Amino acid sequence: MLHWEALVQQISATKAVARGDIRNAFVATRPPGHHATPGQAMGFCLFNNIAVTARWLQAEGYADRILIIDWDVHHGNGTQDAFYGDATVYFLSLHQSPHYPGTGGADERGQGDGEGYTLNIPLPIATPRADYLDAFEQALGQVLKKFSPEFVLVSAGFDVMAEDPLGGMLLEPDDLYVMTRRIVEDAAADCDGKVVALLEGGYNPPRVGQGVVAVIRGLAGLEKP
Repeated sequence: MLHWEALVQQISATKAVARGDIRNAFVATRPPGHHATPGQAMGFCLFNNIAVTARWLQAEGYADRILIIDWDVHHGNGTQDAFYGDATVYFLSLHQSPHYPGTGGADERGQGDGEGYTLNIPLPIATPRADYLDAFEQALGQVLKKFSPEFVLVSAGFDVMAEDPLGGMLLEPDDLYVMTRRIVEDAAADCDGKVVALLEGGYNPPRVGQGVVAVIRGLAGLEKP
């Protein structure tokens, strides 16, 4: 699918969720987007899919406060840049560190009106699965104490799973299922479960397929795969 076509499809899916036509959605966007900054493409990313979607939701009046959760193995520097001074979009990222693109330190918390609305959780290579899930739970809880989203967007990077050639983390599909359920049940609890997940990284195709199935089942409220 051409990138312009992918952008159209992700907006169509997001509109359907925003209007209540469907509960939530997973959009298989390609190429990924979270490294693209407002001024340039980078890191396999041409347009920042999730940033475009967030601004579209606000421009169309569907949501004022948006939570973006990014679990790709790489820090979503482009998404962070897009909203770094904005208190209406909260950006939460868990990522391997040190790793490309070299951003995403815990001290990067936003600036101006947006200070305190960026939360980076840099994690060492080969972080045990239980420790990763614990970090995710704690970070999400911290966000929700401060921010009540009207819509939740997820940068779903499947390079965070074990055996990805461009990552060094250990997550399995079951872990992504658990994280997705937490997002649906807790992060989106005050916005009628409005969640749209967009495909980011993932460079081991069979493993990406397993992870996508787990996330979709989590969104749908089905049992673990």
